[in-house]
Formats: sequence, structure tokens, C-alpha cells
Amino acid sequence: MSKIYQLYIFIFFAILPFAYGGKIYGSSKEKPNIIWIFSDDHSYQTIGAYGGRFAYLNPTPNIDRLAHEGMRFDRCYVENSICAPSRATLLTGKFSHVHGKYLNQSSIKFDHNQQQFQKLLQQHGYQTAMIGKIHLDGKMQGFDYWDVLPGQGKYYDPEFINESGKYDTRGYVTDIIVDKALDWIKNKRDKSKPFMLMIHQKAPHRTWIPAKRHMSKYADVVLPESDNLFDDYASRTTAAYEQKMSIDKDMTLERDLKLEEGNGVPDGMYDNRQEWFENNKPEGEELVRWKYQSYMKDFLRCVWGVDENVGRVLDFLEESGLGDNTVVFYSSDQGFYNGEHGWFDKRFMYEESFRTPLLARWPDHIKPGSVNMDLVQNIDFAETFLDLAGVDIPGDMQGCSLVPLLQGETPEDWRESLYYHYYEYPGAHSVRKHEGVSGKRFKLIRFYGNDTPDDEEWELYDLKKDSAEMNNLYDNPEYTQTVQHMKEELNRLKEKYKVKE
Repeated sequence: MSKIYQLYIFIFFAILPFAYGGKIYGSSKEKPNIIWIFSDDHSYQTIGAYGGRFAYLNPTPNIDRLAHEGMRFDRCYVENSICAPSRATLLTGKFSHVHGKYLNQSSIKFDHNQQQFQKLLQQHGYQTAMIGKIHLDGKMQGFDYWDVLPGQGKYYDPEFINESGKYDTRGYVTDIIVDKALDWIKNKRDKSKPFMLMIHQKAPHRTWIPAKRHMSKYADVVLPESDNLFDDYASRTTAAYEQKMSIDKDMTLERDLKLEEGNGVPDGMYDNRQEWFENNKPEGEELVRWKYQSYMKDFLRCVWGVDENVGRVLDFLEESGLGDNTVVFYSSDQGFYNGEHGWFDKRFMYEESFRTPLLARWPDHIKPGSVNMDLVQNIDFAETFLDLAGVDIPGDMQGCSLVPLLQGETPEDWRESLYYHYYEYPGAHSVRKHEGVSGKRFKLIRFYGNDTPDDEEWELYDLKKDSAEMNNLYDNPEYTQTVQHMKEELNRLKEKYKVKE
């Protein structure tokens, strides 16, 4: 080969990226489609690919496909474990105190006029759509198509709202949302453009009403209990005692466990349960165990409906030929307590609600069956979507793109700790305000604001030795230096993220 020819080859490959605007994915036709499937309160504990005590039931065969064919993130977390703030963080790539929606309560409005990732995608040639639950009042912006549930939405015959206003539908909400999503992909989008589609499920949010077709699932199964279903909070602060999310005391027989007609439940769905309870009238620990079994069976049945519909999306992508150039994510707005510490709901910084599932499939880019152990947070999602699309990430976003991690490369300066802050007190479930820092091994939590701003309590956990977070080490003299280090790290992150209480 002549030197001149070698020079031509070198110059060709050197300028090739710039011929496509300097973007890694080349022309707009080569940019990947993005599908973001988002459920509400879906715990990693009830996803088969994450293992755990429910894995033997194979509750999520289709979600597990994303793990087998792509990547499972084992340390993905939220910055505020509650629905509306988490969704605002998803859209903005910012912490709750920055985007402003730090409470679920309607008194705190989300400012739709602020910067959001979908607006930037739209400006750079993407078709954008939001379908399902968003839990942010007001007219959506930056979406070519949006069709969402008002507020929490209903499981059966739900209302939807879009540009034209509110209207009724018939059927089961999990199925309807995916019907709408597939209809948009097939019939309503501009097929000359890449697309970003957000499919947001209501399930498995309280009150856990399954599709009728799934009511027989787990009927003859005794579900395994969490080891700390009867946690006595012996080493914890007063926050753990004072919460109102206990299966024992706060889960209602009538609404949550369907011992009363109505509340959005079709007639006759729970006749057998109502008859059994009336005949047996369990009490004490027997009642707690019965409540746990009944709740968790409904939760898993709702999950089964979500999983079926993930399968519908994946099957369509394969059949249509769109799968090869489409990145598919599955996640939840936060985790959930499935009996751990005797609880349901979320809010606390303990692992089960702080941590959320995240799985991703991207053919020819993500190694099938790969597992990522880096510290990832929901402030990273918006940046990831922009990076996938080849769009510059604004400097005021607070997270980092996950694209390098998806491709198996962890940047040298990747984070070593995470900041968390929960604000909604007084409020539903009476979980005290708290903030904290979590690293790869230790977690420090500061509870505050119960009576006065100076009224604070602290907890420290060694996640390596105590993954269930049962033993508060804050007052243990052997961990004095660890406490000091974690407090310094907490202050560093608060300064970095410009946190104001």
C-alpha cells in the first residue's frame, strides 16, 4: 500500500465523524429511537432478574428479557422517594429543590415552562410522546403527542386528558396505556423522524387492583415474608416508630384489602376474600400475615399485568423491525416496601424505597446480560436521553449521562456517593423530613424538623454488614470517624447541588 493511499485512508476516517455533524450516531436517520417504560412504585424485589425472595415465582418474564438482552443496574436510586417529585426530576434532570416540585401535594405546582429534556429533543428533530401517568397537574409541554391520566388515575375505565380535554375510556388501565402507545408508534407519529416515547403505567400503585384475568394467580401460593416483617425498630430513631405506613396499623381492610364493595373494584372480584375473612376473623400476628399475603398477591398480580404489556411492546419492536435501532428502558418512579420493616409505601431513605429498578436494552451497544454496579440516580435520566440523541446537555442539569455505562465504560470521575432529601412532613404516612448521603458501603441519614429546625436525629448503616438496615451505628464509638467522614460528604454534596432547607 502506497504512503499516499495510506494518507487518504487516514484522512477519510479522521474527518468521517465531522461529516455527520460531530455526533456519534451520524445522521438523524441513524439516531436511535428511545422507549422509556415507567411504572409506579414497582420494587426491584418483585422483578425476577434482581433475584430475591419472589424470583422463584417468575413474576416478570418480559421485563427480565431486558436484563438478559441488555443491562441491569443494581445501584440505581432516586433523589426524593415520592411520585410527583420523581417525575419532575425525570423531565428536568434536576433535584427537587431546583425544579420546585418537592412535594406530592397540589399546593406545590410544577412549572411546565422550565427547561425539560423532551423540549430539547423536539428542537433537534425527535418526535416525542407521553402516554399514561405523569402526576403533574397542568398542560404538558415539549410533546408532539400526550395522553395522560389525571392525578392518580383509575385502574378500571380510567379518564384520560390530552390537548382536547378530558374523556372516558373502557377497560383496564395497564392495557389501555400500551394500546395507546402502540397506536401512536404505528399510526400517529412522523415516521421520517426518530422518536422518544414515554409509556407510564399506573400499576402497581396503591390500591393494587389487578386485571380480572390475573385474579387466580398466586391463589394457592403462600408468599415468602420479609425477615423483618415484625421489625421492632429497636436501634432506630423516632421516625421509624412514628410513621403511618405499617401493614399492621395503617393498611385498611376496606379499601386496601377490598373487604368492602366499591373503591374502584369491579363487583364480585373479591367475594372469596370477603367470605374467608368473615368466617375466620384473624387477629394479632395472624391478621398481619393475612394482610401481607393479600396485599402482596394483589401487588404481584398488578406487576404481572405490567410485565405482559412490556412483552407486547418488545414483541412489536421485533415484528416491526424497529428493535435494532431502539433503546428500551424499564424503571419505576421509586422503590416500595413489600413488607420490609413491616411497611408498605415508600418515602424513607432505606434501600427498598430509595433504590429503584433500571434495565436497558440497546442492540449492538449494550452487552447482553451485563450488570452495572455504579451509583446511578434519577437525576441522570434526562441527560442520558439527550446524549443518546446526540443533543448537548445543558450545564444546569445536575446529573450525568449513563451512555458510557451502557457501553461498559465507567468514567474515572464517576460519583462515589449520592444525596437524598425527603420533604413531605407533615403529610401522608407521617414520614419525617430527612436528608442523607449514601456511598458504596455506608449510609448516613439526618432526620429533622419534627418540632423545631434544630430537632434532629441521625442514623448510620453499614450496608455491607447490614443490608437490611436494622442496626443503627451512629452512636457506636467504633464508627466515629466514619460518621465524621459521611457528614463531610453530606455537606460537600449539599454545596455541590446548592441545597437549601
